Amino acid sequence: MPDQRSTLRAQRRADTQRTIQAQAVRLFGERGYDATTVQDVAEAAGVSPMTVYRHFPTKEDLVLFDQHGQLFAERIAAAPAAQPLVRRIGGALVESAATLTGGSQREFLLARLRLMISTPALRAKHLDNQYALQQAIVAAVRDDATDTDPDVAFHVQAAASACLAALHTAVMRWAEDDGRSELPELIAKAFTAAFGDDTVNAHPGAR
Repeated sequence: MPDQRSTLRAQRRADTQRTIQAQAVRLFGERGYDATTVQDVAEAAGVSPMTVYRHFPTKEDLVLFDQHGQLFAERIAAAPAAQPLVRRIGGALVESAATLTGGSQREFLLARLRLMISTPALRAKHLDNQYALQQAIVAAVRDDATDTDPDVAFHVQAAASACLAALHTAVMRWAEDDGRSELPELIAKAFTAAFGDDTVNAHPGAR
């Protein structure tokens, strides 16, 4: 029973977090980021400002918070270790993008991305997210060699950074297209442009 109660609490917390963030992104899009207060977000979500801050310590976090790094890391860790590193990372990014954009979250992700692009404070903070994602990728492919050989660790970090640059290019194009293109296919194209043909294939489920 204690485990069940713990699971229910975690589920309620996640539901509250999603509701707050969805309302924040909606309001920021309608009224503007600077013109919308945390109090406005709290009222729209039906919670207190203290609850908002408990889930999102800063206003920027209301937009930037996500758990995509965990999803990417899980996909990378599940890929065959014998694959070339760029293909391993690229395949995981394509599969993750297909999962993230294949359902009801697609419009939310687009709205969130537009805010990141158009709001100076969010663009600056977004660099921290990129670094965190790079570290998640590095951790997902870590083995004894990366822990003991600085050159191997540097190679992994450089590869992760290059892959994220390709991902960023694809995501920006997706936003420019207003989501009309398929993000997994754009990521595959970006990887082909950066690393050569057949580096990664678009997810077969992409429309």
